Amino acid sequence: MAANTSPIFPLSPSIQWGATALATANTAKDGTGTVLTAFTADATNGSRLDYLKVRAIGSNVATVLRVFINNGATNATAGNNVLFMERTIPAATLSEVAELADTYIPLDISLPAGYKVNVTIGTTVAAGLMVSGVGGHY
Repeated sequence: MAANTSPIFPLSPSIQWGATALATANTAKDGTGTVLTAFTADATNGSRLDYLKVRAIGSNVATVLRVFINNGATNATAGNNVLFMERTIPAATLSEVAELADTYIPLDISLPAGYKVNVTIGTTVAAGLMVSGVGGHY
């Protein structure tokens, strides 16, 4: 069986983010329901996703961020999603003299063409979370 014996690298960098802040809980563990798409792989050659960055945009209670990989089809069908990982997001208090901490979630995964990375949170938060995906397209 032939295999690629040469390493490949992304052709163009890609920084993506959810269209809105993530604030409402979705307790489904199968990727269904309301999700936020944080990263979509290139439709032709796929992509590499290095990490997600989560940033509170005000005061929030602690929650858990669930990261799902979706095969590019509707997330309403549970079989199109897999719960890839979870990460605790600490409580945050807005301040005008101190920074809010970011949470970095290393992924280092290659995604097939058209696949998506969707996220949800387990607890509703007041101000919301912005989620960005940093990687590159092949």
